[in-house]
Amino acid sequence: MTLYVQEKRMSATPSFTPVLAPGAPERMAVIDLNAVRHNVRHLKTEIGERTLIAVVKADAYGHGAIEVGRAALEAGADMLGVAHIREGLSLRRAGIDAPLLAWMHTLNSDFSRALTGNIELGVSGWDLDAVAETAQKVGTRAVVHIKVDTGLGRNGCTLADLPALLHRAREYEEQNLVTVRGVFTHLAVADEPARTETLTQLEAFNAAVNHVRQAGLNPELFHIANTPGTLMHGQEAIPEELLGNAVRVGLGVYGLSPISSHDPEDFELQPVMTFQTFINSVKEVPAGQGVSYGLSYRTETPTTLALVPVGYADGVPRVASNASVRIYPAGAQAQTYQVVGRIAMDQMVIDLGKPGLSDPEFGYLGAPVVLFGNGENPSVTEWAEAAGTINYEIVTRISSRVDRVFIGESTSTSES
Repeated sequence: MTLYVQEKRMSATPSFTPVLAPGAPERMAVIDLNAVRHNVRHLKTEIGERTLIAVVKADAYGHGAIEVGRAALEAGADMLGVAHIREGLSLRRAGIDAPLLAWMHTLNSDFSRALTGNIELGVSGWDLDAVAETAQKVGTRAVVHIKVDTGLGRNGCTLADLPALLHRAREYEEQNLVTVRGVFTHLAVADEPARTETLTQLEAFNAAVNHVRQAGLNPELFHIANTPGTLMHGQEAIPEELLGNAVRVGLGVYGLSPISSHDPEDFELQPVMTFQTFINSVKEVPAGQGVSYGLSYRTETPTTLALVPVGYADGVPRVASNASVRIYPAGAQAQTYQVVGRIAMDQMVIDLGKPGLSDPEFGYLGAPVVLFGNGENPSVTEWAEAAGTINYEIVTRISSRVDRVFIGESTSTSES
C-alpha cells in the first residue's frame, strides 16, 4: 500500500508531527520526499560540478525507489544507480527515463531488456562479453562502466586481469557493440576516515585509469566515492581527489550518517524515514509480571504495559530489545521509553513505568508510537546500535507489511 499525504513546507529544522489522518495505515514508514530533495541539493553543493549518482537499489534502501528516484532527480541528481537490472526496469516502467546504472549481474541477468531499456551496465569480466554478445543480437550499442577491484575483494576486475578486459572492451568499441562511459570502484573503509586503506585504493584506482587510457579508451565518468567518501572528503585520509568527476551516494540521500562519530545534522542531512504505528493494548499488571518469550524481563512494581504491534516480521530486529520508542498519548506528554522483553514476530512491549495509565483520560490506547525518525524521536542509528548492526540495515529491512506513506510528493512543497 502506498499513500501520499500533503504536508506544509518544511522548515530548516523539521519537527515531528505524528500522522493521524483518518484511515492511516496501522503501521507505516513515513517517507519525507522534501527531506530527500534537501539532502540531494546539499550533496550537490558538496561536490560542485561533478556528476551525482543517487543510489536507489534495494527499493531505495527500503524508502521506495520510484518515489525517491523522482524526488532525487527533481533536486538535481544526474543519474540513478541500482544493483540489479530488474530494479532498473522497474524504474523505467514507472516512466523514469534519466540515465541509470546497474552493476550486479548473474548468468541469468536479462541483458537484452537492459539494453532496450537504455540501462547502463557495470561490467568486470564475463559480463562484458555477455553484454557485447547481447548488443549484437539486439542491434544496439551497450553503454558500460568498467568496475575495478581496488581492494574491497568483491565484484570488480583485479588489476592483474584489467589489461585483458580493456583489450576486449576496445575491440567491442571498434565493432560498435560497446561504449565505455565510465570506470568505477567501491571503497572498503571510507566510513573510518582515518584509515589509510582508502588512499591505497585511490592509488590503485589511478593506476587502473592509466591502464584504461593506455588501452585507447576514453570514458567520461570516473566514480569511486560513496557516501562516507563524499561527506568526508578533504578530511583525514580522504583527499578531494577521491571525488573523481562523479560520486555514487546512497545513505546520504536518505539523511543518515555513515560515520559512527557523526550525526546526520553534522553533515546538514535530514532523516527521510519515520517508522510509526499505534499502541493497540494498554493494561495494568502486578509486580513480578513476566514479559514476552523467555520471561527475560519482569516488572519490579505494579505498572502499565503498552503493546506496540510491530515485530521482526515487520523488519524490527529481534535482538534490539533495549531499543527505544517514543509515544505520543492524547492526554499526557510525549515520552521516550525502552522496549522490554524480547521482540516477537508481530509485537513488542513497553513498560510505561507506573500503574493507572490504562485510564482512557491519558490516551495511551491508540496513541502514535514512533520507533525511529527525526526530531526528538529515537534515531535509526540508536536502533542500529541496539541491534549490533548499521543504520543501512535498519531502514532497508523494514518489510512490505509496513505501508510506505509519502509526504511532500509535489515539487511545490519542497524547500528552496
